[in-house]
Amino acid sequence: MHNRIYTRLFGFALLCATAVLAGLGPQPAVAASAAEIDREVDAALEILYEKTPAAKKQAKSARAILVFPEVVKAGFMVGGQYGEGALRVAGKTVGYYNTAEGSFGLQAGVQKYGYALFFMDNKAFEYLQKSDGWEIGLGPSITVVDEGLAGSLTTTTGKDDIYAFFFDQKGLIGGLGLKGGKITRITPDK
Repeated sequence: MHNRIYTRLFGFALLCATAVLAGLGPQPAVAASAAEIDREVDAALEILYEKTPAAKKQAKSARAILVFPEVVKAGFMVGGQYGEGALRVAGKTVGYYNTAEGSFGLQAGVQKYGYALFFMDNKAFEYLQKSDGWEIGLGPSITVVDEGLAGSLTTTTGKDDIYAFFFDQKGLIGGLGLKGGKITRITPDK
């Protein structure tokens, strides 16, 4: 009895996954322009610095900051996330990137959030520059800054390669992490 139920659930999940993946075939890319990304990054940094003073302090000593103002994560059995952002060095954009992830499992819902990666040393920054698509978890170490750590984080105590600050979270998917995400350089329209 239980085997039939599990077989039917697996079959239903496989059917849903096939339907979703069929809709993800070759389609024209709809990317934001460089100017749109820059405006969104400016607004996102204002929100982040206002709500998390530790991020503003870290920005002063960061080698570079990669900001994804809006990442959309959605799923029902098969899920994914996508967002576009800009890499800033000394307050100026030096490149554009996207972040993407795919997943399969028990999941349902939609969530939007932003995040910023603060590259604190040259080694981590050079890794991003040289890699052809960076899979998070396979390169420099990343420390996710939550409210507790943000309260005690200073430029003296902040010694890790990269700090990740999440902000402006909205939605219904549980859990938030960067596991398995891939960051790739893009060239948006001007």
